[in-house]
Amino acid sequence: MSRDRDGTADAPTIQEKLPDPQRAPLRLSEFDLQDKVFVVTGGGRGLGLTLAEALVEAGAKVYCLDRLPEPDDEFRDVQTRLGPKYGGELLYDRIDVRQADDVDRVVARIAQRHGRMDGCVTAAAVQNVTPALDYPADKIMEMLDINYKGVYCTAVSCARQMIKYDCAGSILLVASMSGLVANRRLTSSVYNSSKAAVCQLSRSLAMEWAKIVNGKPIRVNALCPGNIITPMVLKNFEDDPKLKAAWEQGNMLGRLSHPHEYRGAALFALSDASSFMTGSQLVIDGGYTAW
Repeated sequence: MSRDRDGTADAPTIQEKLPDPQRAPLRLSEFDLQDKVFVVTGGGRGLGLTLAEALVEAGAKVYCLDRLPEPDDEFRDVQTRLGPKYGGELLYDRIDVRQADDVDRVVARIAQRHGRMDGCVTAAAVQNVTPALDYPADKIMEMLDINYKGVYCTAVSCARQMIKYDCAGSILLVASMSGLVANRRLTSSVYNSSKAAVCQLSRSLAMEWAKIVNGKPIRVNALCPGNIITPMVLKNFEDDPKLKAAWEQGNMLGRLSHPHEYRGAALFALSDASSFMTGSQLVIDGGYTAW
């Protein structure tokens, strides 16, 4: 049983949640996020919310940051289901990741409230499927402001607070397999290259921050999902009715993924289970890039 600073008993850890016969003191404890604090951008719905949910189930306090004025029903449903039973908490704050000062202010306020910051997931992103020859030059920075600048600013803001409160922790940048290879039939060169930039950012920050917290690391890794069934992708299927079948045939498992299939990866990357992993790309794509 973990305890708050005043000595009162807190929620049970992962080990203590298991029935007595199943408890194994030397197992699973590295996945425990009890009392840790994280922010998840793009956490109002979709993949970001799904990853945040997994962290809360492991005991973390998770702030979902999104540009929605108020969280929608999907967020409320998850928040209600989680309740206090896992020892964590799911919270919401409005933010525009394109505004560096706004990101700094919100992240600093969260860290001050809890006296710590343990990491983040940068899931805020947009996509626009347009052939390169037709892509308006004045629209390029609109996407990069969210998909790259927003990721950069969030990671830096969290790192500042992790250093301030002496919290060695972990940052997970959501990239894409589209940042590693040419994703067939996804004619979105700006999106694809923005995700490639996120992959490189994870390597660069991992190098810079390997011993930055009094000799301890802020680990930085990139999650590279394959094709996921999300509202954004369903819109792609409406525009190109043959796209779904093509993507399904493009990977070894012959199907598309769902957001919940990345929960374990997020928990692994944000917890001590991945303590020797930094500067890596965690590719989960059904074998698409392994052909």
